[in-house]
Amino acid sequence: MHWSVSHETTYRYSVPVVFAPHVIRLTPRPANLRVLSRRLDVDPSPATVFEESDAFGNLLVRASFDKRPSNVLRVLSAFEVETYPATSLVDLDLPLLPWPVATDDDLTAYRTTADVSDEVIAFSKSIAATGGAIPMTFVDLLCRTLHERIDRHIRLDGPAQTPRTTLATRRGACRDITVLFLAACRYLGMACRFVSGYQGTSETPDRRHHLHGWPEIFIPGAGWQGWDPTYGVRVGEGHIALCAASEQAATMPIEGGFYFNGPSVTSTLDYSVELRALSA
Repeated sequence: MHWSVSHETTYRYSVPVVFAPHVIRLTPRPANLRVLSRRLDVDPSPATVFEESDAFGNLLVRASFDKRPSNVLRVLSAFEVETYPATSLVDLDLPLLPWPVATDDDLTAYRTTADVSDEVIAFSKSIAATGGAIPMTFVDLLCRTLHERIDRHIRLDGPAQTPRTTLATRRGACRDITVLFLAACRYLGMACRFVSGYQGTSETPDRRHHLHGWPEIFIPGAGWQGWDPTYGVRVGEGHIALCAASEQAATMPIEGGFYFNGPSVTSTLDYSVELRALSA
């Protein structure tokens, strides 16, 4: 599909502030789609701007500012991309779960089990047993189960909650559901990562577009493949990936700080995301 995306973020401050260096992670990942055009506008204009790739293969922008104070910081990312359907996984010959955890490859960072509680272990085992420990059956069933069990909602602030909390409350935002999905897969030896981006083909609870999060699993013979447990589907041409990392915190779209003179400062964040499918 051919997509047009416009994402505007505006920070407003109660007093003029001086901006510290910022990292902007709003560039589409070229490994998962084809970038047709893109632009990034930052106001106030940065003194220096340069692009680099991080350790996870994401393209990020580093912006440094001069010492002129401002009450507003505005970032506009606009691009057009072409996305692709999901890859067929039916002919893969994979061993049954759990998979042995390798320690001599490049995927160690994607296998951390720090957030895997006893409750998540029991949940993961039950899904695997229902699917006969067949890897693709397990992942598809996990995706559908989370979609059916978790009450999905929009939460604008804060990091992902723990997998244990999401499992116990059966309520969470897309990032919470994704982190639970990762924990369940990692317990069984799968290498997984958190992906941030957009999805344009499923309706959100408030019928607006937002940044979205979903998991990807490294499948031997097929590479990184995505599922979206928030909507219970495979990731395909309706998803536009921006950033992928071992943990959600490393995918924050805009990261930076500011300096100010005075006793206190308050700030507000406003954003708008527009996605248009230009062709199927």
